[in-house]
Amino acid sequence: MRSTRGDLRDLFGQSVAVFASLAGPAHVVEAATPAFFAVIGDERAGIGTPLAELGPDLAGRSLLAPLDRVHRSAESHIERDVRVVRGVGAHEQETFFDVTYEPRRDANGDVTGILVIGVETTQVRHAQQLMAEHRALLEQIARQAPLGEVLDGMARCIENLAPQEVLVSVLLADSDGTRLRHGAAPSLPDFYNQAIDGITTGEGIGSCGTAAHRREPVIVTDIATDPLWDDFRELAGRAGLGACWSTPILARDGSLLGTFAMYHRIPRVPQDSDLALTRVFAGTAALAIERHHSEQARQSAEAHAEAARAELARAVRAEQQLRAEAELRATAATALAAQMRAAAATHASAPHPKHCQLGGSHGCTAPAELKVADPWGDSAWGCLAHAEEAILNVRSAFIADEDLGGLAAYLNR
Repeated sequence: MRSTRGDLRDLFGQSVAVFASLAGPAHVVEAATPAFFAVIGDERAGIGTPLAELGPDLAGRSLLAPLDRVHRSAESHIERDVRVVRGVGAHEQETFFDVTYEPRRDANGDVTGILVIGVETTQVRHAQQLMAEHRALLEQIARQAPLGEVLDGMARCIENLAPQEVLVSVLLADSDGTRLRHGAAPSLPDFYNQAIDGITTGEGIGSCGTAAHRREPVIVTDIATDPLWDDFRELAGRAGLGACWSTPILARDGSLLGTFAMYHRIPRVPQDSDLALTRVFAGTAALAIERHHSEQARQSAEAHAEAARAELARAVRAEQQLRAEAELRATAATALAAQMRAAAATHASAPHPKHCQLGGSHGCTAPAELKVADPWGDSAWGCLAHAEEAILNVRSAFIADEDLGGLAAYLNR
């Protein structure tokens, strides 16, 4: 595995040194490095050319603006972070230089020209910006910011820092690693993100599906001709995509977390700086996703534990309620039994009639064999048939004839 130092070296490369020896107030080029002519925007210029002849729209005018002042004052001058825009349109590129302007003198001390020595600081500025953005992302991860917010911020950071236009996409793997879901892609068209959301992982499934399947980077420099994009070529064409470099995002145990992709509008071969940028941020994405999974697992475990505690509490309350109800029933049964015993004792002294008293308005001439009573103090003698009817239909009615055998006499009739 490459070291972080190696990745940073690939990211920021070597600074460009600019040198020129200019003569006279017209600043005629006596000697210069090719980088000087590239910076001022006229690589065709040569030795012996006055700078004024390079045209009023000189790309490096901000770099050369102090020349007249230095020539007049005969004093050295240093400019920091001089901004120079090179190229035009889609090829426009912003660069920065630290430039020293040193007057050249003859034997009499008169200024005869100027030495221009510049060191490009673009890489330093980009490195500082990248490190600041990367630190901000790590802080977001540490404070457990939403995963979508972290990934979206990471994608925009890369798109802003890349020297050429790039569109970043992060896809997240399902738990079984068989499908990839949309994670972040702020600059890709919505129809494209929707179309690839849920694609399977496997050989020939574009750059991302194949990278996820192989567990290794897949570099497609020309989508229009690469067979990996046979099923997605028309979709990529509608989205205006010409190249796609995809890297699998892997957990520490090697399991698949997702893919990190860099799209380009035109066919393009990655440089070392591109691959280094991919490695740096694929690792950051892995950290964010793993942290998200850990947080989800923690929340799920806490939810299960809370549900178990709530269920246990419900069971305890139900058991307490059942116990309380049982105690109430036992108390009521004890009281009823005592009431029935008291009622039976009260009814025991009542006279024994000859005929059944439970025959209703029509009367009953059958012999009175059993005394039926209730806890409220009412009692009557009845025949076996009417006594049975009363016991079945009158709540809490009971046989109170202890002298004649009570229930035993009724059962043995």
